[in-house]
Amino acid sequence: MNRDSGGIEDLLRELAPQVLGALIRRHGQFHLCEDASQEALLAAALRWPADGLPENPRGWLITVASRRLADQVRSEQSRRNREDLIAVATPQSELLGAPADAEPTDNDDSLALLFGCCHPELSSPSQIALTLRAIGGLSTAQIAAAFAVPEATMAQRISRAKQVIKAAGLDFGLPPGEERAERLRAVLHVLYLIFNEGYTASDGDEVTVPALSREAIRLTRWLHRLTPRDGEVTGLLALMLLTDARRAARTMPDGSLVPLAEQDRTKWDQAQIAEGIELITAALPGGDVGPYQLQAAIAAVHDEAKTMADTDWPQILSLYDLLELTAPNPFTTLNRAVAVAMVHGPAAGLEILAVLAADKRMARHHRLLAARAHLRELSGDIDLAARDYLEAARRATSAPERRHLVGQSDRLGRQSATGSGDASPG
Repeated sequence: MNRDSGGIEDLLRELAPQVLGALIRRHGQFHLCEDASQEALLAAALRWPADGLPENPRGWLITVASRRLADQVRSEQSRRNREDLIAVATPQSELLGAPADAEPTDNDDSLALLFGCCHPELSSPSQIALTLRAIGGLSTAQIAAAFAVPEATMAQRISRAKQVIKAAGLDFGLPPGEERAERLRAVLHVLYLIFNEGYTASDGDEVTVPALSREAIRLTRWLHRLTPRDGEVTGLLALMLLTDARRAARTMPDGSLVPLAEQDRTKWDQAQIAEGIELITAALPGGDVGPYQLQAAIAAVHDEAKTMADTDWPQILSLYDLLELTAPNPFTTLNRAVAVAMVHGPAAGLEILAVLAADKRMARHHRLLAARAHLRELSGDIDLAARDYLEAARRATSAPERRHLVGQSDRLGRQSATGSGDASPG
């Protein structure tokens, strides 16, 4: 069985949480299991492109990781007692070199691992950071960008979370019903962040990382099957589907970013849109409406519009008004400012952005500057808009976003130089 390197990378990203979850279920010791699973994934990344895929890739990874785990334990003389635990839990056939396909394939521990990373003994930021690392496979730099904190701060947070797990001996099994409900909100937030990182990568040369979004959708589908009557689980799944439906239209063949206003909507995945609309339509009448349902409703209004001009901005603004009351957030305010501008004019939106700029979390964020540039362009203030686009580009961490913002600044610079007063949305 052969795959190209890109296909193998996607497969390894999909299998990573399954392998780590299986190791923790069998052996415990999260910190050792994570190291061993990472070594197995690296070995596969080096060997599989040349040798081809094994018949059971997941079993191969678990077997190799188990061997590395046993080697780790043996090498630490001061931790001999752990070797006994590993030896008891690990079949001798594996340690002696049994076929790597011996691990059964019908037991996926990803969901149990997901709930384990959201254990109540961990702080909320640690739950999210650890899950992004263990489930999403994000680097510390990517997680730090998602939280808008320095990379060193995030590294310390992840390290402390592992220390808590080690000291408390936390259980990574799937929790019972009541405890599962308590952890569910943290799990939803984690999946939301993983999806967002996959849909709009925070750094690097790619606009999207599809494997991350697919994994977030897969796990959210599982959650929906477990809790079909939970409106927020349904809302999150709908939001992911309605947003991911636009993926094919978000980039040009050269990888450059295409903003929503300029996307070819015939490329949107109509099956995903239909499924997302069906989900959110069923969820909204069910009781208390939470932030994921409101965001899904906003995405549905965008997806139902045949063109940007057909967008029902008054309805979107009403939904953002509710969202800001339900779950206040500076990024919600930022998006609401754009909706206000589309309904009441750019000056009204710019007034909101001026207030938002006083928020330390947002004052120097590239998205605030990009939104302000867009609204200034709509108002005809071309020179200031060009400056804002350029400054936003300097602060963006994603290479495609930087290129797009520089392109917007250059376009307005040329427009100003020729004396054209026509403003066109970015």
